[in-house]
Amino acid sequence: MTTVAGPPALGAIAARLERLPHSRWHVKVRFLIGAVTFFEAFDQLLTASALPVLTKQWHLTTGQATFVVTAGSIGMLLGALAAGWMGDRIGRVRTVALGVAVTALGSLAVALSNGIEVFSLFRFVQGLGIGGVVPVAATYINEIARSDRRGRFVLLYEMIFPAGLAAASLVAVWVVPHLGWRIMFVLGALPVLLAATLRRQVAESPRWLLARGRTEEAEEVIARIEAEVVRSTGEPLPAPSPSAVAEERAQGRLRELFTGRYLRRTAVVSALWFVAYYVNHGISTWLPSLYTKYFGLDLTTALVYTLLSNVTGLLGTLVVALLIDRVGRRPALTAALGGTAVTLGALALAGVTSGLQVAVFASCTTFFLYAVNAGLYLYSPELYPTHNRAKGAAFGGLWNRLGVILGPVTVGAILGAGGSLTTVFAQLAAVAVVGTAVALFAVETKGRTLEELNS
Repeated sequence: MTTVAGPPALGAIAARLERLPHSRWHVKVRFLIGAVTFFEAFDQLLTASALPVLTKQWHLTTGQATFVVTAGSIGMLLGALAAGWMGDRIGRVRTVALGVAVTALGSLAVALSNGIEVFSLFRFVQGLGIGGVVPVAATYINEIARSDRRGRFVLLYEMIFPAGLAAASLVAVWVVPHLGWRIMFVLGALPVLLAATLRRQVAESPRWLLARGRTEEAEEVIARIEAEVVRSTGEPLPAPSPSAVAEERAQGRLRELFTGRYLRRTAVVSALWFVAYYVNHGISTWLPSLYTKYFGLDLTTALVYTLLSNVTGLLGTLVVALLIDRVGRRPALTAALGGTAVTLGALALAGVTSGLQVAVFASCTTFFLYAVNAGLYLYSPELYPTHNRAKGAAFGGLWNRLGVILGPVTVGAILGAGGSLTTVFAQLAAVAVVGTAVALFAVETKGRTLEELNS
């Protein structure tokens, strides 16, 4: 096994990660982190699945329903901010494990709530965990991936997120009508079992350890990873490539995200996060309620239509995973946002006439939107140096949470004021057009190591 002699520099650690062939170690880590992400996605959609029942059971007004939805989103926003700092301060894996525990315990508390106030409070707590886990988990996966396959490696992992959303919808189709909404949140507490397992089974990012000055630990972790890869492949590792060695220039200060070349990166990626989640949650949060309230569909049909949207979103994530290393990040994001704008614009122009029509167009929209969302979880960590990578990714998470909050609130305000569904989808299409224009200014990162992008 070939190693780098002497005290390892960040570029040398990166070179050793770059030469690792795909192995059982990669599968194990991606599976464990993926299991966490699956349940975070499952928990994220629980309120949307329960909302039609809660509206009747607790006689919620449109404003109260919006408040229920927004409470979790505000928690996710604050969770993203806190986790970005923690991910760079105490480590990627420790932060993810802590976030999983908060999410699971919050979900159990929601299941036991007996009114809208308590429900919203603990949904806020649950949101703290969800908002923190997802961007930091994506940062970790980025840091262990090879640059030539990073897009496919990360996005195939990110498929677990829409799979979790689809699972939440699928389970809700039977559980909510037969066992009640509380059981959905009990199921959402299951990942507490993963919190302790994660830190024992998943090694901390060697890049992060070295960036924090923990040189001996970084050396021990990378050597342990190399040994596990050799055991699984049965072949010696190639020598690290000198071309993969590059040194980052950063001190880890928050203000670095808003100066020099990082100002453009932060501005573009923040706008893309906001647009993608504003449109996505403006649609997905209200879909089950729209089907039941505006088109008179029964709850099971409404949840089946919602499931269809999540399945097409999963397909969109798969397509972008297979293509993004070939076409590049900027073309993929631009095309997906453009497809979102066209689909929503077509629905608005056609006039919203039936639940089935909305289900078809919404499903086409989620095909593109989920591709954007997954692409941004790949793209955001690529833009920042190791010292600031979790903070940079989480700052994007801040803007996606603002989108998560404002999208449903805007839709709720339009509907509450007596506006038409045509108006709802037309304004979402207009926001997607803005996002398409912003994506044209994105920095291309295809095929370059994280250190090269930030040297």
